[in-house]
Amino acid sequence: MTQTRPGPAPLDASRLRRACTLPGLSFTTTDELADLGELPGQGRAIEAIRFGVAMPHGGYNLFVLGPPGSGRGTAVRQLLGAAAAGRAVPGDWCYVSNFADPARPRALALPAGRGRALRDEVAGLVDELRTVIPGIFEREEFRARVEEINAGFADREHQALSALAEDATAQQVVLMRTPGGFVLAPAKDGEAMEPEAFAKLPEAERDRLRKVIAALEERLGKLLRQIPQWMRERREQLRALDRQYVMTAVGQAIDELVARFSDLPEVLAWIEALRADVIENAGAFRASREEGPGPMPMPGGDLRRYQVNLLVDHAGTTAAPVVHEEHPTHHNLLGRVEHVERFGTLSTDFTLIRGGALHRANGGYLVLDARQLLSQPFAWDSLKRALRTREIRLESVAQMLSLVSTRSLEPQPVPLDVKVVLVGERLLYYLLYEYDPEFRELFKVAADFDDVVDRGPASESLYARLVATLARRHGLLPLDRPAVCAVIERAARLAGDGERLTAAVERVADLLREADHGARSRSAACIAAADVAAAVAAQRHRAGRPGDRMRDAIVRGTLVIDTAGAETGQVNGLAVFPLGEFAFAQPTRITATVRIGEGEVIDIEREARLGGNIHSKAMMILTAYLASRYATDTPLSLEARVAFEQSYGGIEGDSASVAELCALLSAVGDFPLRQDLAVTGSVDQFGRVQAVGAINEKVEGFFDLCVARGLSGGQGVVIPAANVVHLMLREDVVAACAAGRFHVYAAEHADEVLELLSGLPTGEPDAEGILPSGCLAGRIMERLAGFFALRREYAVTAGSHAADDSAGGTAPATPPTGQL
Repeated sequence: MTQTRPGPAPLDASRLRRACTLPGLSFTTTDELADLGELPGQGRAIEAIRFGVAMPHGGYNLFVLGPPGSGRGTAVRQLLGAAAAGRAVPGDWCYVSNFADPARPRALALPAGRGRALRDEVAGLVDELRTVIPGIFEREEFRARVEEINAGFADREHQALSALAEDATAQQVVLMRTPGGFVLAPAKDGEAMEPEAFAKLPEAERDRLRKVIAALEERLGKLLRQIPQWMRERREQLRALDRQYVMTAVGQAIDELVARFSDLPEVLAWIEALRADVIENAGAFRASREEGPGPMPMPGGDLRRYQVNLLVDHAGTTAAPVVHEEHPTHHNLLGRVEHVERFGTLSTDFTLIRGGALHRANGGYLVLDARQLLSQPFAWDSLKRALRTREIRLESVAQMLSLVSTRSLEPQPVPLDVKVVLVGERLLYYLLYEYDPEFRELFKVAADFDDVVDRGPASESLYARLVATLARRHGLLPLDRPAVCAVIERAARLAGDGERLTAAVERVADLLREADHGARSRSAACIAAADVAAAVAAQRHRAGRPGDRMRDAIVRGTLVIDTAGAETGQVNGLAVFPLGEFAFAQPTRITATVRIGEGEVIDIEREARLGGNIHSKAMMILTAYLASRYATDTPLSLEARVAFEQSYGGIEGDSASVAELCALLSAVGDFPLRQDLAVTGSVDQFGRVQAVGAINEKVEGFFDLCVARGLSGGQGVVIPAANVVHLMLREDVVAACAAGRFHVYAAEHADEVLELLSGLPTGEPDAEGILPSGCLAGRIMERLAGFFALRREYAVTAGSHAADDSAGGTAPATPPTGQL
């Protein structure tokens, strides 16, 4: 049999709260402390960010994971800002017209600042041409040349018609011009012959005239068919004349533009295409001048095609871009093509292309919130596609889903060189890693920010500097030395561990803001420890309504919880209720009943489908401990039922398994347990008491109830010994323990808890293996042996009845009491 352990003594008050004294840091207020460059205790995550930022190969994008408020965003901004300062400024990007195919605008890359210069130079050129080109067409020299060409073609047409008319006259036929065209008719004395006169002519003369007219009509038809060709030739000559004069006029202006961008071959190619298009479409400038000043119409108008759409402008930029996109939709990431309504239809051109976050971050860094990104339709797939293909291709959602059949713009893709940093919770990272194969290929670097920081003299000094940094960053009053110590102690409490400090920088900043408010309200020059304590108390009060109402229900007797006396088969467990950022704990009454049975311990919560899987596992473990400890040589012959009384919701976790075990053993051994103690802790199959969570809230929850009813001096809480290092209890709890009005006990084994609750020794066997009379182990084993004897007796009785029945006897009308 396992050797029993004595009941534990109360913990000394010094072990209930680890005080902060900052022995290695000398200062009076935080004004004397230097700013902290990096977050304390986050070396692993910061190293990962630096590695991912420095890796030049594809796929080494980053996922920064950790709890919100841990300072991960601030760290990312600082590290990316430092990295961006050491990188070259990326170039500008413009979209310009593709004169050969307007539906496929061209993308031009220019050095930083040159994109704005190109836009302004081209705009100035177009404005100049709007004046110069119409002026060319108004010059006397140009008009004379036009008149000369027109007159030449008019003379050509007139001469051809005159020759035909002369031949017709010579053959007594006249050529007449009518509204319906040219007409040939018999003539007499140079005038068209009347039909009556033509009818009086001899037949031979009429036949001759008919043949002559037919021949002349054939010549006329050929001549009329030549006239459109002559008109085309005239137009070609006029266009050639336009080109000649426009080329001369615009050549110098465009040549100046070419000279300014002679080092950029792609820009030069587009400028030459612009020159050719201007020469070919000089008439558009004449129409533009006739329309007068003002915005150019849509679509065309037709000078819009000579504009430069500056998509990304890095003029005046001194470092690589760091872009934070707060609303990462598909269009906000990859850009979009806008449309304007004109006469009931939607029109667009390359000047309505708008860049996205990827365009702005190209050549630098893009920071996105992972949850926001994943919640936007198509955004995640579009981002992956851009990173995989290393280009930004503008495509609307309607086009992706084939919801529109009309042709839209297909802008030339922009090459992509960007480092993407996703910031999100750990759950999102692991879900993406598990279920999205592309994620692990594109985001190969995980920067995991810790929830807590190891607490020691060095880390406390760094934390003090963090407090000073936060106070200055948010414009708060300086903190004196005791106030800094109070903040560090609160940070340990937020971490739920006396040997750790919380990494939730935002919660610490909130505490400083609220303490600053209190200090300013009393016109103080600096924040004192009392201001910090008042801010913490106010936070608890604001979030304390549910706990207060539940405790009030216990005090009024609505919920039955005993804090005095002793009961058999009943123990005060402790349950924690997390609500938002705060959690509160209250005692819960755990009861157990036993009877003769077949070794089954029934979890009423599980039977009612209110118990979770972990709680069910804990019940199986304590059942195994019961059997292995107290019924090793005989079958476990009981039926026990364990319940959380007045529990109307789900029960999960194993932190009540020690309390459940004690209630069960009390019912089996038929001995009472103290009700002025509450118990928390899980138990393993060997009876060892294991650590649980929210230990501070649980102790304080029972303490608050005892205070409400009046401290008796004997009340207290039994916790696992492994949880002692996690204790950061409120100062009023520590003071009550120091005064002996409340107690906290630490237990390593279930025997210690049982001894403390019952006031009886567990009992150790003597040399002959006999337990002392009245010890706990002896009473439990004696009761179990009695159950086993009764079970054997009932089994024999049931067997004799079965034999009588088989021999023709009659069974008793009523079975014996307790028969299984």
